[in-house]
Amino acid sequence: MDIKAKIEEIVKKLQSDKTLLASFQSEPIKTVEKLLDIDLPDEMIEKVVEGVKAKIKVDDVKGILDGVKGLFGK
Repeated sequence: MDIKAKIEEIVKKLQSDKTLLASFQSEPIKTVEKLLDIDLPDEMIEKVVEGVKAKIKVDDVKGILDGVKGLFGK
């Protein structure tokens, strides 16, 4: 399994579905297991969850920075 690809796939799904994102925020491990449709040990799922959280934060910061750039016409 390509973990990076799975993280990207999950992030795209979460960003396009606010209900799913809320589920991830309240129960990240269960949500990721559901999205992967695979039963993995919690240690592996936790690594995916941490990767997804990190990617979402990076994307959020990038979006904020892009918005600030827009304020200055760049």
